[in-house]
Amino acid sequence: MNSKIIAKGIVKAFLILCLFFLIGYFLYQIQTILIYLVISLILTLIASPLVTFLKNKLKFKNTLAVMFTLLFLVSILLGLIMMFVPLIVSQGKNLSVLDTVSLEKSIVKLIGNFNVFLLDHNINGSNMIRESNVTSKINFNFIPSFLNSVLATLSSFGMGLASVLFITFFFLKDQAIFTSGIKKILPDQHEDKILNSIQKINFLLSRYFIGLIIQLTIVFVLYLIVLLIFGIENAFIIAFLCALLNIIPYVGPLIGSLLAGILTMISNLNLNFQTEILPTTLYVLLGFWIVQIIDNNLSQPIIFSKSVNSHPLEIFLVILISGFLFGIAGMIIAVPAYTIIKVICKEFFPENQIIKNLTKDI
Repeated sequence: MNSKIIAKGIVKAFLILCLFFLIGYFLYQIQTILIYLVISLILTLIASPLVTFLKNKLKFKNTLAVMFTLLFLVSILLGLIMMFVPLIVSQGKNLSVLDTVSLEKSIVKLIGNFNVFLLDHNINGSNMIRESNVTSKINFNFIPSFLNSVLATLSSFGMGLASVLFITFFFLKDQAIFTSGIKKILPDQHEDKILNSIQKINFLLSRYFIGLIIQLTIVFVLYLIVLLIFGIENAFIIAFLCALLNIIPYVGPLIGSLLAGILTMISNLNLNFQTEILPTTLYVLLGFWIVQIIDNNLSQPIIFSKSVNSHPLEIFLVILISGFLFGIAGMIIAVPAYTIIKVICKEFFPENQIIKNLTKDI
């Protein structure tokens, strides 16, 4: 191998790396548009069954069926906004405008009350608190910053909503055109397999996302009932945030319970710790755990197993592995990504015994 061939190989490798860098940089710059496309694709998966129903059962024309479906989705969204967002925003402002210093003082006071409680039971907690220096390790900017980011997102999503609806309209309206275009660029020997895969993925993910929305709504309502029973301030915003955290499988509910416990204590800070704050917080946590038992035994099995036709243990292992490999983001996308992989494997490797066992219900 002479130096000229080596030089050409180095130049080629360098150009390929530059090309990948430019593509990555371009995708980074248009990440907002990519997010719009992903959201539009999810909405398309959710709305496709309704469009199909309107066209097949009620004999709507394609464009009219799509317009009616989007109008229906927007009506639901506006109804939720009119019902909940003003209350969430007002309560969120009450929490987000907390001065970090005063929040830290509240936490320190709460720890002091807890220490008094321990001393009453002959446990010296002051040394443990002092040695651990817990207050210096807590980032007290977390709660105000997080709530402010949520409120900023809610207040500036108008342009994004319009973009998503516009993209979703054409995704739904021109599904046949997209399918025809895909057929033209697909290899003839794999065309049927790929199209069957897309159809099955569309069906399974539609069920998954619809089920996920129903699950989050049920969890939100149950959380809200628990908080209202015990008269917790800012019940709507706390229930909303904790339900939103349920998107993260297994870890999200634990974080939500911890957040609910802390905010419950802060909201009752001026009351007696032993007779008021501690019992109320424990009752709220108990209520949240009961909600989780209901969710884990009713909602999640339906969504994570029946909607994508996978065994609960299989789903648990997939989420666990994705969490170890890719963190929180991996846990969130684990089920949809695994479903896509299973469908593709079933179409292209149907005779493989392992794949046959894993995909027997698809």
